[in-house]
Parts: sequence; structure tokens; C-alpha cells
Amino acid sequence: MVAVTDCVPCKRMTGDEPSMQQERVLIAGAGIAGLTLALTLHQIGVPCVLFESVREFRPLGVGINLQPNAVRELDDLGIGEDVMDAVGIPAREWALVGLNGKDIYSEPRGKLAGYDWHQYAVHRGRFHMMLFDKVAERLGPDAVKLGHKVVGYHKNSDGSVTARVRKADGTSEDFSGALLVGAEGIHSEVRAQMHPDQPDIHWGGTIMWRGTARGVPIRTGSSFIGLGTSRHRVVIYPISQPDENGLADINWIAEKTYDDTHDWTKSGWFTQTPLADFAHDFADFVYDWLDLPALLQKSEMAYENPMIDRDPVPTWVDGPVALMGDAAHPMYPTGSNGASQAIIDARVIGRCMLAHGVTPAALKAYDDELCGPVGSLSLRNRGAGPFGLLNLVEDRCGGEFDNIDDVIPPQERAEFMLAYQKAAGFARDALNAAPRTIPEGAKVETIDA
Repeated sequence: MVAVTDCVPCKRMTGDEPSMQQERVLIAGAGIAGLTLALTLHQIGVPCVLFESVREFRPLGVGINLQPNAVRELDDLGIGEDVMDAVGIPAREWALVGLNGKDIYSEPRGKLAGYDWHQYAVHRGRFHMMLFDKVAERLGPDAVKLGHKVVGYHKNSDGSVTARVRKADGTSEDFSGALLVGAEGIHSEVRAQMHPDQPDIHWGGTIMWRGTARGVPIRTGSSFIGLGTSRHRVVIYPISQPDENGLADINWIAEKTYDDTHDWTKSGWFTQTPLADFAHDFADFVYDWLDLPALLQKSEMAYENPMIDRDPVPTWVDGPVALMGDAAHPMYPTGSNGASQAIIDARVIGRCMLAHGVTPAALKAYDDELCGPVGSLSLRNRGAGPFGLLNLVEDRCGGEFDNIDDVIPPQERAEFMLAYQKAAGFARDALNAAPRTIPEGAKVETIDA
């Protein structure tokens, strides 16, 4: 049987003990989702091991946002503002601006909006490396097996699961555990076995180019700005504190929507791309408060990505196997919610294990709680998420306006944004009033019958 206790010391296991092999959780993928799950399991006293296909960890990627609900969970994991300030900056404002340079909507974010926690804009690579370092520090340097890719699984007659792992040297090895969690992203092998008839990756017509450049932060000094139209826009926000010269790392995402004849499959994931290939499409984004072409030219490199996701699946669970993060719910980055939801997934799995033990019942409870609502959120993001206000502006006035209140009244704009925040799980009052996901000091203790 399994009991929830106030405080049970977590045993350090090497990974070779038979008891650990039966009780441990196998995690496919050491991205943000997998690492956060590992830290959560360690917090509640559950042994685990992570399998990551890359041979070496490097701080890859550009900027992402972490919503207050995710920042709250990180704080409960002992990753507080002192740590987060080293990998990013608290966001102060979220704003949409029309192609004519006039505001459509703006609101304060994080603590300035009355949340008990910040929203953070972070460098994804630095944030990822911080999580990796925390796992190595708390679980030990062997907790993550690099150069190990989970390529399938087998459910055993005793209720446990065996993961089939291909190593970097080409050999394969089986690893057994109580549960397996697929956290290896949109191309998840675990998901492919769980849902062999899933539709192909979905592309809605948009290509993104991403990069960072040194520049002077605008507006509040830490503003997230979506500028343009639903088919032709740029997103910019700082991901570091300004230096002594007032310069910060400015994250930018330039987006353009094509018709169905564009071959998006030629766009790789984070493929390095010359600025000359796309910068001309944004040459007119020049205002008295922003010169986008000049900012782009300061970038050392740019990366091209198709904006892709997958159709929601009816379940994330197959007995002792579960999906989380982008393996479960890859979503368009229109709501700045992908990484945040991965963190929430990890914490809900931990809470369900406190209630049901390291068992398939815990995974079922997690699936029952999140699969349906998050699938709906993914479709909401596919429909532009909070950027849907840009669609309304285009539909009602063609994108040109003198006074936005004459196009979309203030109350309608506020209600539109609140509806998204509720769907994404970070509506302020509900979040501030909610109890901790993982009670302080709670542990899963296995008790011999």
C-alpha cells in the first residue's frame, strides 16, 4: 500500500537495486517537462531515471515565457526569484499593437497585475540548463542518461513497464520500472506507439523566424509586444536585465502566414537561416518607438521554424505509461503557455502519486484531470489564442483604426483575455487562492503489506 506522509527522507539509490528498478519511474526525454518531473518526483521521494537522446547538454533556443502558475510551482520546488532572475526577467506588460503602431490592448503582468508570483521571460537554453543542473545536484550526476533514446515500451504481466532504449553507439538495452512517462516532445516515440493511427503533424500556414539581439527595452522596460496582424506580425520582449549601457537581450519572433502551396516541410526545427531570406517582409515595421529592421540586423543568427502542433488525442495514458509536455499536447506558441503547461503536468503527476502511489491509477487521475481541458487549450492556441484579438481587428476594420474602442469596446477586450487566462489555468484570483499542488513536506512512502 502507499501512504502520504509529512516528511520521509528520500533514499539515495544507485539504480542497480532490484527494489529501485520496480519502484522507479522511467522518463523519456530531459527537456523542460522531463526535468521538472524528475525534480517533482525527488521532492516526494520517488526514484526516477531520465533518458535523453542528445549526447551533450547545451543552452539551445531563444526566449520563452513562464506564466505565474508555472512560476509558482518552480518556487515550491525551491527555484525562487534569485534563481529565475539569473536566467530571465519578470515581465511587466503584455500588449497587442496594430500594424499602424496603435495599441489594441495592454495589461500589466505578474505581480504588477496582482498575482502573488511573477511572469518570467527567460532564455530557454539558460532555463533548461538550470533545471538540468538542479537535477544533477539533487538526484545525482547519473540521473540523466545522455545518448539514450526511448524507442518503445512493453507492458509487463506484473503491471510494470519496460522501455526499449537505443544508445548513441547503436546498441540497445531494456530498462524496467513501475511507470514510464514520455516527455520527449512532438516527435515522441512513446506517443507514436500509444497512438499508432494519430494524424500527421498539423501546420496551419505560419512560418516563424526567431532570434535575439542586443537593444534598449521599450515601453515598460519588460513588455511582451505582439505587433501587426494575424497573418503578418512580430513578437518582441526582453529576456535579460539591462546592462550598464541600458542594453538587454531582446527576443524577437517574426511570423508570416502563407497559403496552402507553401512547402513547410522544407523548414526544419530551429534551422539557422540568413536574415536576407525573410527580413524584407518586415521592412515596413518602423515606428517612432521601434525600428524592427535595425533590431533584426543586430542579431548574430536567426532560426526558422514552422508553427506546428498535433491534433489532441483522447488519452495520454496506456496503463503504466503516460505522456506529458509536448509529447502529450504540442501547441502553437500563441499563448506563451507550452513550457508552463509542461511544468503544470509534472506537478499534477506528483500530486496524483501522493494520492494513488506510483501506480497506473495515479496516471489515470492525471489524465482525467488534464487531457480534455489541455486538448481544448491546444485548439484554442491553434485558433490564435490571445492573438485572436488581432483577428477581430482585421475582421471589423481591416486592421486600420483611429480609436480601438470604436472597433472592440474595452469590456469585450478584457473579457476575451480573461477567457484565455481561465482556459490556460492562470486566472489571477483563482490562482492566488489555490492551495499548493504539492503539500510542503509530503512524500510517497511505500509500506510493505
